[in-house]
Amino acid sequence: MLSAFISSLRTADLRRKILFTLGLVILYRVGASVPSPGVNYPNVQKCIEQVQGGDSAQIYSLITLFTGGALLKLSVFAVGVMPYITASIIVQLLTVVIPRFEQLRKEGQAGQNKMTQYTRYLAVALALLQATSIVALAANGGLLQGCTLDIISNSSIFTLVVIVLTLTAGACLVMWMGELVTERGVGNGMSLLIFSSIASRI
Repeated sequence: MLSAFISSLRTADLRRKILFTLGLVILYRVGASVPSPGVNYPNVQKCIEQVQGGDSAQIYSLITLFTGGALLKLSVFAVGVMPYITASIIVQLLTVVIPRFEQLRKEGQAGQNKMTQYTRYLAVALALLQATSIVALAANGGLLQGCTLDIISNSSIFTLVVIVLTLTAGACLVMWMGELVTERGVGNGMSLLIFSSIASRI
């Protein structure tokens, strides 16, 4: 295994792809640790410690596992890859229902590019919806139940909108990074980002 990895690094093209992939994965993990503007990070840390020792510890541990801790921390990449994955599934299902999508699927690469564009638009809409739900939960104390500390420093409309836009932009950036890894790196980008989140918690 190690010898195969070392020999792959000796090939210039493969080495470039591996280093490119590792670079984007590292950037993804950094973004998963950077708190969104308007979030009281010290209080978030205290709340996470409280809920992980409570009755709902297993649920929060599962959420933390699949998001790499980004969701509960309300980091820039809190929304993660889920909107894109959900959008991909929805578009695939719509090819059976909508004739236009079925026709695009049969058009080859041009049709596939159009389908990918629709998937991106839907992913952005889902990311906005999910970000709004997460921020609403955080503002109402529902994200980290049992913690009385304020997760969001200022619950004004402006602050909440800024956090929602930050989380949505973060999800779009994650989607772009995943596609870059798929095109220019090694393996499926989205799968690697999910794996890196799980591996970081393990």
